[in-house]
Amino acid sequence: MAVKSKTAVDEAAGVSTVGKAIEVLDLISDFGRPVRFKEIEAASRFPKPTLYRFVQTLTDHGMLGFDPDRNTYFIGVHLMRLAHAAWHHSMIGPAARPHLHALARQLGESAYLSRLDGGHCVCLDRGSADDLAGVFQDVNRVYPSYCTAVGKAMLSCLPAEALDRALTQQSMHRLTETTITDEAALRADLDLTRKRGFAIENEEHIRGIIAVAVPIVSAGGNLLGGIGVHAPDRRTDLAKLKGHVPKIQEAAEKISRDVAVWSFPETIHETANPGN
Repeated sequence: MAVKSKTAVDEAAGVSTVGKAIEVLDLISDFGRPVRFKEIEAASRFPKPTLYRFVQTLTDHGMLGFDPDRNTYFIGVHLMRLAHAAWHHSMIGPAARPHLHALARQLGESAYLSRLDGGHCVCLDRGSADDLAGVFQDVNRVYPSYCTAVGKAMLSCLPAEALDRALTQQSMHRLTETTITDEAALRADLDLTRKRGFAIENEEHIRGIIAVAVPIVSAGGNLLGGIGVHAPDRRTDLAKLKGHVPKIQEAAEKISRDVAVWSFPETIHETANPGN
């Protein structure tokens, strides 16, 4: 009885083209150096025409680079950019957690860690002063940026071109009586946020909830995320929350230093621009 090749079995089982492309990337990565096509072919299970097609497609999309002088392939810039982004997103949470929870206990308020994703806020972690069960209920939720303190803190650090893109993604719906719904007014608010170094949320997202927030910026000027401290206005006021800003900024600096220990060199992400 004839034995099917692994390629034939894959085709019958419906193994995806993406899966095969990833296999080619893994193979090239395992060499640990730039590699010629003949070397890739010798190590690959795919027929030469199929392998060549994968290699060319990956090169066209920047996943592989090609050196025409040496006729060698290597891991491409686009793939490194994705790897950097994945590492960046995964490491800020663990690095920030002890500082976030220490801040919440110190202030006696809830503290939120967020990052900017496509112009919106993604909550990565929440610290609670009382450590009650369920304090992580908001993790991974997406929030608007234009009407939240942490969103405005992060938007205020974007360079002009990145800010323009982010503002096109804001819905600008009126959620409360104090929600900013005009781009010009939002830009003015962001200018003020940039100058004073922190953002204010005055019942703009949820009626009765106030907040202050600061951006988390790396030593190289890259926006890493933001920290917001929220409270009901029946229990405190904005003047008291503003008094917490130096401690929130101190926590942001500690997070930035800890993230730097785990980060790749900062050569890819858009640079924050707090001076403009």
